[in-house]
Amino acid sequence: MERFGKAVVKFRIPILIIAILMLIPAGMGYLHTRTNYDILTYLPEDIETMKGQDILAKDFGTGAFSMVVVEGMKDKDISHMVEDMEQVPHVKSILWQGMLGSSFPEELLPDKFKNQLSNGDAKLLMVIYDSTLSSDDTMSAVEELRKIMNEKCFLSGMSAIVVDTKNLSDKEVPVYVAIAVLLSLIVLTLAMDSFLIPLFFLISIGFAVVYNLGSNVFRGEISYVTKALAAVLQLAVTMDYSIFLWHSYCDKKKASSDKYTAMADAISETLISVVGSSITTVAGFIALMFMSFTLGFDLGLVMAKGVIIGVICCVTVLPAMVLCFDRLIEKTSHRPLLPDMSKAGRWIVKHFYIFIILAVLLVIPAYYGQAHNKVYYNLDTSLPKDLPSIVGNEKLQENFEMNSTHIVMLNSELDRKSVKHFIEEVEAVDGVKQVLGMESLMGSAVPDELIPDKIKEILDDGEYKLIFILSEYKVATDEVNRQCDKINEILDKYDDKGMLIGEAPCTEDLIKITDSDFSTVNTVSIILVGVIILFVFRSLSLPVLLVSVIEVAIFINMGIPYYTGAVLPFIASIVIGTIQLGSTVDYAILMTNKYKVARNSGLDKVEAAGEALTGSINSIVVSALSFFAATIGVGMYSKIDMISSLCILMARGAVISMFTVVLLLPAVLRLFDGLIIHTSLGFSGVKDRKIERRNQYV
Repeated sequence: MERFGKAVVKFRIPILIIAILMLIPAGMGYLHTRTNYDILTYLPEDIETMKGQDILAKDFGTGAFSMVVVEGMKDKDISHMVEDMEQVPHVKSILWQGMLGSSFPEELLPDKFKNQLSNGDAKLLMVIYDSTLSSDDTMSAVEELRKIMNEKCFLSGMSAIVVDTKNLSDKEVPVYVAIAVLLSLIVLTLAMDSFLIPLFFLISIGFAVVYNLGSNVFRGEISYVTKALAAVLQLAVTMDYSIFLWHSYCDKKKASSDKYTAMADAISETLISVVGSSITTVAGFIALMFMSFTLGFDLGLVMAKGVIIGVICCVTVLPAMVLCFDRLIEKTSHRPLLPDMSKAGRWIVKHFYIFIILAVLLVIPAYYGQAHNKVYYNLDTSLPKDLPSIVGNEKLQENFEMNSTHIVMLNSELDRKSVKHFIEEVEAVDGVKQVLGMESLMGSAVPDELIPDKIKEILDDGEYKLIFILSEYKVATDEVNRQCDKINEILDKYDDKGMLIGEAPCTEDLIKITDSDFSTVNTVSIILVGVIILFVFRSLSLPVLLVSVIEVAIFINMGIPYYTGAVLPFIASIVIGTIQLGSTVDYAILMTNKYKVARNSGLDKVEAAGEALTGSINSIVVSALSFFAATIGVGMYSKIDMISSLCILMARGAVISMFTVVLLLPAVLRLFDGLIIHTSLGFSGVKDRKIERRNQYV
């Protein structure tokens, strides 16, 4: 490590030059990394709904459709507009009441065809694309369609929601970074002993963020959730490393008049400490990669990579900048503005029983609350109500009492009589408003040869028949899930290889999969972090005690929404626990390490707990406040509830973990001192003194 520190100091100028030059390919990589705005694509590929989506794309050359509600327009005006809409690239066809033209005998059409696609002066158009739901081609087509449509037209559906999510997210993400940087700068200015050094912390972390985001080009794409959170979260969880390097450098300078030697020693010391500290954070993010819902893999991989890159930049780029601007940094030095908390630390240790009792009283209602939180899975719930796609969905419900659309794929060889009976049974299912299939639209009186090719291309490719089921139930509700189950029962009677696909069936799968992921991720994160603590302290008891302390903080954090009546996005209930555990267990490790040193130096358990708390409280507070600052502003600003909720939970979790470690951990260390000493190899000094005292009385 010493050789590495000396090498960084020696080549500080080349390191800075290389670091700056690396921003160019990293920036290019970031610009060429596609962002995926469709959460449902992260469902496992082997489930039936996703297989059906693939068949829809391959066999029908489509995978996406939008509903357009048109109010108060004459048929001839709609017809002209439809002609223009059909010219938009990647619009395959448009299904609407006037698509057959005047040449088709109207008396042959069933009343259903007329009634299903109109309601008074409102007409319903179904736009079918030749590309998948969230592809760039489909999103481009939606944008073009909106330019053609006037204020009387309202485009709804998942593709429209994806477009609005993209536009809103792309607009907000730069603001997230600006808010996180500004608030972090304020906290660091108060906590550090120089007005300028926080700026270099942020620049160094900024390099790491760009490298991390740029390296995602090798994956091809990342989710918009990962893109929105990556910079903010990387700033929050890696700031500690920069603070540690600076404090170490300042201490070494006091012992050495040569700043280069001091920095080399500081790098060596920091590298050892930071690697150990970062392992638990990386472990927390790795736990997310065990999710079946692969959004967790996406977020976990990017953030684990970000932490590692952050460590590298902390011991290379930051030291190089500090040495180059050392004089300027010294000129802006000042006394830290945070108060001395040593008196508070001694009071906390003295009254330890209060916090044990308080923890016992809080943990039961907190655990109950987090286990009974209300969670939403409907993706448009997280978006502002004034977005065009949300307005379009409301118009669809208002005019046609529709809230979701399912697609049934039937064997094309199934006879028309069976298909007719299938449709009749589906129409009788609770909540089904309309069924749009060739047999229901054209009726049995129309012979096959009279059915226009345009209709056949949309609804029958020779291998599968498509039937659209329009439901009054909203996605991700118990009602629509029961409806899908009933439709599947009917489908199995007529075609055991038939498939029900669409947003509602996919979301039902999402609910089942993420319920399982919750327990998997929590279990994996606890095991990984526990194993790391076991090796760090060579102890059987400390992994259980330290993880338990942070789990109390997690229960409190995740229990609050239940008592405030907040409804959380489904992803929050899965990822927050492991992120909070991985990123704040360092507070507990820091204090426990100081406790071990104090006990081995001859202090009794009360004195050691006091020494550990007073020696770590400032570092813990600064770390937690930095985490809080980087995330709370984004949580309060973002109009995307999924991003807002995640950031608020992370910000609150950091503060709760801070209070839990500062107030509860000293009491736990003091209370379980005997157990810790006899189940840990790192307390040999304490054991030896006990043996000596015992021998004195023999």
